[in-house]
Amino acid sequence: MDQLIDTAHGDIACQTIRASCGANQTIAFVSGNFNVVHPGHLRLLKFAAEQADILVVGINPDSTRGVTLAQDMRLDNVRSISFVNHVVRLETSAADFIAKLQPSVVVKGKEFEDRSNPERDVVALYGGRLIFSSGELRFASLSLLERDADVDISNVRKPLEYPKRHGFEISGLKRLLGKLSGMRVAVIGDLIVDEYVTCDAVGMSQEDPTIVVTPLMTRTFVGGAGAVAAHAHGLGADVRFFTLVGNDEAARFARDTLEQHGVNCHSFIDDTRPTTRKQRFRALNKTLLRVNHLRQHAANTEIQRQMLSSVERALKSCDLLLFSCFNYGCLPQDLVDAVAERARASDVMMAADSQVSSQTGDVSRFKGMTLLTPTEREARVALNDFISGLAVISERLIARASTKNLIITLGAEGALINTMADGVQKSDRLPAFNPSPKDVSGAGDSFFMASSMALRAGSDIWQASYLGSLAAALQVSRVGNLPLTTAELVTEIDETGFTHE
Repeated sequence: MDQLIDTAHGDIACQTIRASCGANQTIAFVSGNFNVVHPGHLRLLKFAAEQADILVVGINPDSTRGVTLAQDMRLDNVRSISFVNHVVRLETSAADFIAKLQPSVVVKGKEFEDRSNPERDVVALYGGRLIFSSGELRFASLSLLERDADVDISNVRKPLEYPKRHGFEISGLKRLLGKLSGMRVAVIGDLIVDEYVTCDAVGMSQEDPTIVVTPLMTRTFVGGAGAVAAHAHGLGADVRFFTLVGNDEAARFARDTLEQHGVNCHSFIDDTRPTTRKQRFRALNKTLLRVNHLRQHAANTEIQRQMLSSVERALKSCDLLLFSCFNYGCLPQDLVDAVAERARASDVMMAADSQVSSQTGDVSRFKGMTLLTPTEREARVALNDFISGLAVISERLIARASTKNLIITLGAEGALINTMADGVQKSDRLPAFNPSPKDVSGAGDSFFMASSMALRAGSDIWQASYLGSLAAALQVSRVGNLPLTTAELVTEIDETGFTHE
């Protein structure tokens, strides 16, 4: 496909594009800053490409509000997208260029629908269409669509361009890891006991269309906020963990396991619930079925009072407080607000993660955090917005939660990093370091823990998110939410597996 248009003269660009089109081919046009091409852009551009035969993308001038990279670099970024046919350098407004090119369709993000749109009058003059859409929410990034199906599942690939953009060396992450040793971390949140039942797939039942398996082996791990605590200790932290459990064998297993991991566990028994337990039935390295044993009602006021008192004592000698919420009742809003108030009074840095994989929740209820790390779905659920682009979702969530740093994790599409600096929001993205995970359980826990600890140790958000991505890549390379260690991360940092973004 032609992606050769890089001229400052709009008339010449229009002539060249028109000359390359067939007699009956239609043109779609999208414009923007494109500081960094993230999955939200890919969804928008993919949608636009499906509306016409030819997709033309205009790159705004360097003088445009919100631009952080030179136009040449932004042109190169968009040129790398295979379904974009032409990339043009805009000298004036997009409306002026549209008037000259007269594309059949102009596409803008859904968030622009209720704003002033100069393009509307322009396309009306020649009978074009203006469409507002942010693209398909579940669209996978181009790298996923084109990757080799036989990727080595143990292969972690560290991107090179991202560290260069932000002025740090990957080897320097080892010094950062050294600063995590001895950090005093408090973790409060929902404990989960994960059971992995490895099965032999027998076949299909003859009585009904059901898969038949035979259990061979069961392995049990501590998950949820307990895994966050264990990961933190694995990176050298002195960890205190505060959680809610039932009066059962699962709770006793969790306490014993966390003690073996070096975590000081403060568990509060609630006789009205079992300890949250999740079973995964797996065969041939694939999960066939998940079964959850849990209750989701909030802890009663007396248990909340006891937890608050215990956390308050710990905050007197604490460097970092992590809220790890799975919305199973451990962190009702009154307790969150009270703990956060006391942490601020003690000048303790706070970060939060609120998972809503199979239930409702709102990550924005954790106000004033240094870091939030929701998935895209969790961010959209918090805002009740499943239409707007990722950039708008990030901006709105930062404002609602009053957070300094927001990392939206995108699973196999990597992560979108956002930070507020001098009142200006800056963003970048990281691809997934391990495109073929064995088990995604624990990826978010390890990412959240490593990124938060790195920020507390004095790194910027760019280094912190890189370390978090590396931790997540190692975590998903094995089955079960086992604690990461500093030695494992150092070994991976020294490995020579690099890739270009």
